[in-house]
Amino acid sequence: MNLTLHVWRQKGPEDRGRLERYAARNIDPELSFLEMLDQLNGELIREGREPIVFDHDCREGICGACSQVINGEAHGPQAETTVCQLYMRQFQDGDEIYVEPWRARAFPVIKDLVVDRSALDRLIEAGGYISVGTGGVPDANAILVPGEAAETAMDAAECIGCGACVAACPNGSAMLFVAAKIAHLASLPQGRPEASRRVCSMTDAMGREGFGNCSNHYECEAACPKGISVKFIAQLNREYLKTLPKAATSKAP
Repeated sequence: MNLTLHVWRQKGPEDRGRLERYAARNIDPELSFLEMLDQLNGELIREGREPIVFDHDCREGICGACSQVINGEAHGPQAETTVCQLYMRQFQDGDEIYVEPWRARAFPVIKDLVVDRSALDRLIEAGGYISVGTGGVPDANAILVPGEAAETAMDAAECIGCGACVAACPNGSAMLFVAAKIAHLASLPQGRPEASRRVCSMTDAMGREGFGNCSNHYECEAACPKGISVKFIAQLNREYLKTLPKAATSKAP
């Protein structure tokens, strides 16, 4: 396969950036998209040109570090697939492919296709955890969990925190990511004691980090490589509404 790539090149957060055109020749259809970029970078290095900088880690569809927008779609055209698991057989000989980084105010570009996604880490720091005192913690299997709650928690826990939902959302919202974390923990008895504090602190953190609001476009669910459902956003909203009477009471003179 011979392809034409239009790749976003940007030296850093302050650089304007631009799309550059590259010819990717003799591409094996069985290569992954990242392997294709590896091959292209090898050619660029041999020519004395600067290689394209992109992020990756496991290359097994687990970590989500391979965050790229391909032809306008987060992680590319194949549903529920990360870039590292997207194979070139999804494209045709002669195709023109546009490759860009995540586009969101909360994800500044570090270089080329690499963005700073540490805002997601700070959302977790704001409340995406369970506080447990050491020393007297009961075994996890000693706490009975209803089957339906366990299934819901496991479905939400599939989120890998790649940020595709943010990149796909026209508002740059992180609601699906936060909703998955809140639903995961709020569905389990271990997470219920801190549910109110968690939903408030993580929602407030979204605003501080520059994420936009959810306006029900559902692009987040369509782009998610793990198929996280927007039903968890509804659950987040329900958890948040439960806190309103308490918040009003605590602020009353």
